Amino acid sequence: MIATKEILKARETAEGSGARVKRLFPSGQGDFHDPFVLLDEFFVDADAGFPDHPHRGFEAITYMKEGSFRHRDNLGNDRELGPGGVQRFTAGKGIVHAEMPGHGSVNRGFQLWINLPQRLKQTEPSYQAVESDKIPELRKNGTRVRTIVGPGSPVRLNTDVLIQDITLSSGMKYKIALPEGMWGFVYVYAGRVDMLELEVRKGEAITIERGDHVEASTTNPAGILLVAGRPAGEPIRLNGSFVE
Repeated sequence: MIATKEILKARETAEGSGARVKRLFPSGQGDFHDPFVLLDEFFVDADAGFPDHPHRGFEAITYMKEGSFRHRDNLGNDRELGPGGVQRFTAGKGIVHAEMPGHGSVNRGFQLWINLPQRLKQTEPSYQAVESDKIPELRKNGTRVRTIVGPGSPVRLNTDVLIQDITLSSGMKYKIALPEGMWGFVYVYAGRVDMLELEVRKGEAITIERGDHVEASTTNPAGILLVAGRPAGEPIRLNGSFVE
């Protein structure tokens, strides 16, 4: 577990076939944040992508912000999701899939890996796709909150997780309170936001401990991704594209 009020900085790296990602974690130093294994903000041009590759031992959420992604796997699934769409795959005992750009020239979004507890490492793989209009959205006083995973969302995980995309107009404030027993972080993907007496800029995140009540305020339009989860208390071992 990491300390409260720590600022994490995403690092740009190359992934797949010509894709770029801003990786918040891990950094290669084993800095996993139970139950989370990896968070990428990805940028994929039309001629790049993630061709066929295997996964095992975790589940993942992909959330599209711009453009579209086409998912194909060895289970027979073949779906393309546009802006605001969400896909979930549970790798379990093993899946082979590809994620390639659809029709957009700019394809941007987030991918979060969530560890499966040992008792579920050998579960059957599965896939779920949810279109943007099925994701619950609340607009109020210059703030928009989309619940990607959590209350009201049809996306189903084996782990207790909350993921929200929150956009703020200039001069807005938004109070964040984590569900009981969860910890998490807030990643700024647009603008800059003041939280816990710190300025958090684009490409940075601030951690939130259990019991923290956080007010996010901004003098400019901003976008933040709230990610929270209930720790499993089990070791996380990343071995390439497998989580042991």
